[in-house]
Amino acid sequence: MANKRDFYEVLGLDKGANEDEIKKAYRKLARQYHPDVNKAADAEDKFKEVKEAYDVLSDGQKKATYDQYGHVDPNQGGFGGGDFGGGGFGDIFDMFFGGGGGRRDPNAPQRGNDLQYTMTIEFKEAVFGKETDITIPRTEQCDTCYGSGAKPGTKPDACKTCHGTGQQEVVQNTPFGRMVNRRACGTCQGKGKIIREKCGTCHGQGNVKKQRKLNVRIPGGVDDGAQLRMSGEGESGLRGGPSGDLYIVIRVKRHEFFERDGDDIYCEVPLTFAQAALGDEIEIPTLTEKVKLKIPAGTQTGTLFRLRGKGVPRLRGNGQGDQHVKVIIVTPTKMSDEQKELLRQFGQLGGEHSNGGHEESFFERMKRAFRGE
Repeated sequence: MANKRDFYEVLGLDKGANEDEIKKAYRKLARQYHPDVNKAADAEDKFKEVKEAYDVLSDGQKKATYDQYGHVDPNQGGFGGGDFGGGGFGDIFDMFFGGGGGRRDPNAPQRGNDLQYTMTIEFKEAVFGKETDITIPRTEQCDTCYGSGAKPGTKPDACKTCHGTGQQEVVQNTPFGRMVNRRACGTCQGKGKIIREKCGTCHGQGNVKKQRKLNVRIPGGVDDGAQLRMSGEGESGLRGGPSGDLYIVIRVKRHEFFERDGDDIYCEVPLTFAQAALGDEIEIPTLTEKVKLKIPAGTQTGTLFRLRGKGVPRLRGNGQGDQHVKVIIVTPTKMSDEQKELLRQFGQLGGEHSNGGHEESFFERMKRAFRGE
């Protein structure tokens, strides 16, 4: 143990090197010292040293122990070297050429696919919620063969080509070692089994397309783009696997009068010049009823009034938003001669053509701005 080199030194790394740095250094040195490539007398020994260093530093638990205790493992009395007997040198190149990784069991349970359904609802339905039924097409397990794909009374046979693994291995010897490529079995298309007598209902697929009716409750307060998840209502799983989920995407239609921003509602209400100048009490529609709104004398166009608690119910409780009312003063486009004369008199009484010692008129201020004053 005393003559064993530090594992970080072997790989040419500093202590604290991360996983990617360790793997990169190992791949470089393994290629350099592999006996099939490097014919130097000490190549095999160096390769074993590199491999041993990588086996320890690439394992999180072993690395932590090595960082604390060095080459003496307090649990096992030392870090042993790897097994290099048999075809060990060739197998190491699996990680370089795609042969590594665990195999997927083609007969293992598989979760079903998720589904998405887009639902368009009215503005007030989004505000107050609704309950409705929807029909969705989805894949479900065949009730005749219970998902096996085989005719009742029979069962699938294990594929003789891949022996039920669903994968075929192609081994090639190269100057760098043995290359192992794995691909889906061409005989069973990766399923690991052959169905001799297929189910007459699903034709060997194990599942069928069906229309499923579901009851959906839309909570009050949802907004456009909201997504609801119905657990287990997606497509059925395979070989006893769980079903996927159904995601319902909400689209909300625009309202002709109300606009929404979060939990607040906005609307615009027209006022006549007389109402704005003299003040008035008007009736405002809300989401549930009509309410009275007092307009003070001298109200300007664009003024916002707030109706507390008249907005959207908050999705997670805690009351409602507010309704904001914007008043717009409407200028008449058709007036009688009498109305025009009255407005002229009103303008003269207001001193629009001379400031008379009072604040200059809007028109005078505009003229001054054009003159650059």
